[in-house]
Amino acid sequence: MSPFNPKQETSPILPLPRGGRVGSFGHLLLLLILIMITTGTAVAQDDWLDLLDKSLFLQSSDESVRTDLSGLMDLEAFYIDQRAPGFIATDDPLYLNPRLTFFLDTRIGQHLYSFVQARVDTGFDPAYEDHTSGDFLDARADEYFLRYTPFEDARLNLQVGKSATVVGNWVARHDSWNNPLITAPLPYENISIVTDHITPATQAGFLARRNQPDQKSLWVPVIWGPSYATGASVFGQIHEFDYAVEVKNASLSSRPATWENHTAIEDTPTFSGRFGCRPDPAWNVGASASYGSYLQSGASGSLPTGKDLMDFNQITVGQDFSYAWRHWQFWGELFLSRFEVPRAGNTDTAAYYLEARYKITPELFLAARWNQQFFGEVADGTGGTQRWDRDIWRMETGIGYRFSRHLQAKLQYNYSHQNGPFQQGEQFVAAQITARF
Repeated sequence: MSPFNPKQETSPILPLPRGGRVGSFGHLLLLLILIMITTGTAVAQDDWLDLLDKSLFLQSSDESVRTDLSGLMDLEAFYIDQRAPGFIATDDPLYLNPRLTFFLDTRIGQHLYSFVQARVDTGFDPAYEDHTSGDFLDARADEYFLRYTPFEDARLNLQVGKSATVVGNWVARHDSWNNPLITAPLPYENISIVTDHITPATQAGFLARRNQPDQKSLWVPVIWGPSYATGASVFGQIHEFDYAVEVKNASLSSRPATWENHTAIEDTPTFSGRFGCRPDPAWNVGASASYGSYLQSGASGSLPTGKDLMDFNQITVGQDFSYAWRHWQFWGELFLSRFEVPRAGNTDTAAYYLEARYKITPELFLAARWNQQFFGEVADGTGGTQRWDRDIWRMETGIGYRFSRHLQAKLQYNYSHQNGPFQQGEQFVAAQITARF
């Protein structure tokens, strides 16, 4: 699949308190003033950004080789009334999250293409680096791959490296410039009680996790964001149909720390694919599937006798659609996923979202997303059955404004409710300013 448009995320990295923390809600006013000043300054410098945008490339004299550098700068602010939802790994009610992203595209002749995405931020997920290692900022390469296109058209592409999953349709628009909202849909960030590095000792012990706050370093979701795992893929487009098949070293639910494990593709491969159809320019519908072990090698010691990692898999099927009509854009995805959990049995879950964006003017837009996730029943060890995790719904609304082709700002409000004894981020406010070059 094509990488995301390298003209996408940005915001200057500012000197923040350690971990991006802000001491009180009163500082939110200072943040809004800072964003206004930054926005005004960036708008005034838009001509300079245009010149920068056009100059960041190298090209051979015969134009057969060209390398383009582009990037995004983001500054995000989160206000959370309770425990942080999803992957946000902070206990602070107000958190500032800077991010700098670089994209390097290289074309060699008509058939070879390479792509690198590198980031400097507080961790792949907000505050993760500070939460796990105590370091404020982290630098890494999230994507790097080489693609070969043997023909003159798009019917066949061969790709190897570290890249986003082909499953679903949100991944193709997940960056801060193209995502109408700031956060990811629920299937991509709602953490369940399934663990990937150790297995439960009993059914009762597994179900008892439902009464704990999310253990972000231990538990996994259905899909971990864009899932930049390592492997190979084949994809293409023939008339109104498109296809993609990949083999990766980690499952859809795998955490970022596992995506670089190149040897895992031999021992515990995951196979995924998507088939899509574009009956007309307005519609794009698709179906996805994925199969592979979700357990890390460290879980081997806790498996039942005579079992290995490949005996316990994550099996996922999904459907997606997108539709555009005048000033409207609509998206939706449904995932049915099963984790084969040692000693707990088959744990099934269904997660979906419906999303819309309406352009009021070419610059101003509104966005909304409705999400739900349901969990099936498993044996509780006493002769009965219980839902293995807490059902949840979430409503998200947002407004965005594009000041220019280089600068965008968004504001988002979420309200969610989990069917359990406590909530996590029941009310959530996020602001984001993005500059691209």
